[in-house]
Amino acid sequence: MTLLEPYNAPFAVALLLMVVMLAIQLLGVLDIDFDLDADGDGAIGAGPVDGLLTLLGLGRVPLTVWLVVFLFLFAALGLSIQELALSLTGGALDAWLAGILAGAVAVPVTAVVARPLGRILPQDETSAVGVDTLVGRRATITDGIARQGFPARARVRDMHGQTHYVMVEPHETASEIHAGDEVLLVRRDNNTFFGTALAERRLSPAQS
Repeated sequence: MTLLEPYNAPFAVALLLMVVMLAIQLLGVLDIDFDLDADGDGAIGAGPVDGLLTLLGLGRVPLTVWLVVFLFLFAALGLSIQELALSLTGGALDAWLAGILAGAVAVPVTAVVARPLGRILPQDETSAVGVDTLVGRRATITDGIARQGFPARARVRDMHGQTHYVMVEPHETASEIHAGDEVLLVRRDNNTFFGTALAERRLSPAQS
């Protein structure tokens, strides 16, 4: 079996993409650590999407690392499936069918591999970017109520998709920001960030 056979085309392309991504990262020609953006701002909000991405291992390693691992596993599994098909039936599977089977297995396997890989990789990648780079990003208040002089804990993701927990006060003097509310971080003063609520808080009839 040769990699250049038509039935192996998806796996040959995957290997080529993997090599290109590795070369780009190793040479440092281009930073392609894309943000995983569920809301269009570079930060993933809490909820089903965040949970799914975490389940897939996408919060544990940079996206480019996850893609390299996925592409390698996809190609390796696909070639193995075609080799098995040839040995059992004398013919290879359709390229699309083999690709679907390989992808279905590669996704959960990549998620499993990403967990220990995240512990092995250097953890100072995002901290080296600088805390100030979190200004301009969305954060979600996780605990308490943020008032002037009384910051609350908030979760924010940096450009690499890594999670940071910061203390946030309202930028507006009279504002209150409750747990679960999203804020835009507009400035930082020492260890405290100041944020503007992204939506007006709707009061229940009992509160109005």
